[in-house]
Amino acid sequence: MNKATRHEIFVRLRDANPRPTTELVWNDDPFELLIAVLLSAQSTDVGVNKATRTLFAAANTPQTMLALGLDGIKEHIRTLGLYNNKAKHIVALCEQLLEHHQGEVPRSRVALEALPGVGRKTANVILNTAFGEPTIAVDTHIFRVSNRTGLAPGKNVNEVEQKLLKVVPDEFKLDAHHWLILHGRYTCVARKPRCGSCIIEDLCEFKDKTEPATA
Repeated sequence: MNKATRHEIFVRLRDANPRPTTELVWNDDPFELLIAVLLSAQSTDVGVNKATRTLFAAANTPQTMLALGLDGIKEHIRTLGLYNNKAKHIVALCEQLLEHHQGEVPRSRVALEALPGVGRKTANVILNTAFGEPTIAVDTHIFRVSNRTGLAPGKNVNEVEQKLLKVVPDEFKLDAHHWLILHGRYTCVARKPRCGSCIIEDLCEFKDKTEPATA
């Protein structure tokens, strides 16, 4: 895929959704976003939002989360996959935030990745969505879209991330993560991509495009 095609892809995605953002609900508080992203592993955003609605009403700071306690946290998130481990990570994460960061979410990738339950993808989401850095967090949706379309093919998420950072024009980098994840979630879906309703179908290099359903 050439530079002009990549640029046009993002022009169309931007025109269709000028202000993309995460579908996780957070009250403009990096700590809430961090907890929501941590909970989103192997869970849907809808499920996470349902759980955090009550969790954040009860506790939305490291101090109040620790006061809630491990069992209290579990009560709010038990509908989510791996909730036992997630609750333990939340407790350990809050302890580290208070001990090493004055209770604030750090803006450093190294410091973020040192937190319990936080990997590179989560750190990228926080840096991008909470702090406005032009990072690109690669999840299963973005990995699929990048490979299927030919935008930034790679064998693993780290390879795709590095390629995206190289080929996505600077003017689109801040929002690229959101455009690509939403495109993968609703159009370029895993089993049968909705090519007939795709705004970048003619730019996509996927060889096995699906046909629109006939009446």
